[in-house]
Amino acid sequence: MKLYSARKTFPRLSDAILAHPFISLGVLTVLRLILATCLPVTPDEAYYWTWSHDLQASYLDHPPMVAWWIWIGTALFGDTGFGIRFTAPLATALGTILTVLACRDFQVALLRDRPLAPVINPWIVGVLLNATLALGVGATVMTPDTPLLFFMALFLWASGRLVRTGDLRWWLLLGVSAGLGFDSKYTMVLPVAGLGLWCLLSLRRLKQLLTVWPWLGAVIGVCLTFPVVWWNATHGWASFIRQGGRTGDWQPSRAPGYLGELIGGQIGLLTPGIFLLSVVALIAAFRRRSDVDRLLLCLTCVPAAVFLQHALGDRVQANWPVLIYPALVCLIVMQGDRRWKIAAGLGYALWGLLLCQATTGFLPLNRHFDVALRQGGGWTIFAENVAQQSEGAAFIASDEYALASELAFHLPGRIVLGAEPRWMLFDLPAWSCKEGWGLLIRNGRRSFPQGSPWAALGKPAGMIVRSRDGREAERYNLYRVACPIPALPASWLRKLPAASHS
Repeated sequence: MKLYSARKTFPRLSDAILAHPFISLGVLTVLRLILATCLPVTPDEAYYWTWSHDLQASYLDHPPMVAWWIWIGTALFGDTGFGIRFTAPLATALGTILTVLACRDFQVALLRDRPLAPVINPWIVGVLLNATLALGVGATVMTPDTPLLFFMALFLWASGRLVRTGDLRWWLLLGVSAGLGFDSKYTMVLPVAGLGLWCLLSLRRLKQLLTVWPWLGAVIGVCLTFPVVWWNATHGWASFIRQGGRTGDWQPSRAPGYLGELIGGQIGLLTPGIFLLSVVALIAAFRRRSDVDRLLLCLTCVPAAVFLQHALGDRVQANWPVLIYPALVCLIVMQGDRRWKIAAGLGYALWGLLLCQATTGFLPLNRHFDVALRQGGGWTIFAENVAQQSEGAAFIASDEYALASELAFHLPGRIVLGAEPRWMLFDLPAWSCKEGWGLLIRNGRRSFPQGSPWAALGKPAGMIVRSRDGREAERYNLYRVACPIPALPASWLRKLPAASHS
């Protein structure tokens, strides 16, 4: 009886959501803003927060957009979790609207080719997209995927306008969104390549390439990416080499495992129901082969093919393919599959479960199964313990960038140093000590990297466990380092920003 009731509840709720989409999206956005205040700052977020205190044209790990967005939020609300994440829920809401508008345009264009195609409420795209864990989680934390997904939604809307209206001036917005997407994450080049392939598959689109508009859009996109290219050129191409250095790797013995991880990650982030609907929609689009289908297939399959190729030789992080999710969900909606309500209901249920676990830890899971515990559990108390253990120390340091960033965020009254070569690429203050001692902290489950000078310089000084409600999240080894520090490791030391927490 309860199962029957649950099956009836979400369909009724989904009908109410579709009847009042802007109110529903507004409520969801307010909820995400509240969560942005409550959830602890994760290590990666703390690392990107340090970027926002040293704004550059690019960084070793990613282009700069995430730092700029964090800078906006913290300028308004201080160095807090809410300040760091403020733009994420707002961008997700606006990106949802853009994806809905894109789906509406795609449907109009599809009906020109197939007059008997089903007419579907485009707001279903918004319901499904927000039911994925990628957006459910991504809208309440700040990562490079946050601005990437927004500019991908803008790119998709411009594509829909181009297909529906035939107005070639939309190529200019395509260039803007592609350039700003690249400034968010390098993977934006993949849907751009998909758009180019779509043009090559149609004589009508090929004729557009003979006009000035696509090339003006390309010029705009290149101009917007120039700061990132310039930064790389003046820093030994460090970021391009780091992100593209493993392209073409081939490890046949490990490929099945990597491919399994990639597929499993997509089942998790899309949620199982939406993943299955995606497979069905892709197959149906291949069979229809309308102009709109070809466009959406190119925007999804070109990136997917690159990620599959990468998985033949190295691990693909589960979040990498999220940029294709908006186009993928558009394909699902245009398929007209009535099972979307079940898939969306499952997605929101999983998101709610994950949310409850992140905020309360009500399930007694250990660190291996509880990502929220591993990433966010116990940082405040851990920082207090570090402060006690480091009384009298000239500095606190870590040769792990994320840990150093968390310490800087939580210990604004102390000198916290980044102690690895990556910090030399930042314009942060160099630091040195002539006398006294400092405390070096690093993950207790990891050995020092081969050749690390800290292995010889650091003298074991105990251990601190980071935990939440008695469940261990991580353990950290402490090392006492005497001053003065030798020249090589001393050249790496940079004083990290102190949080205002206003």
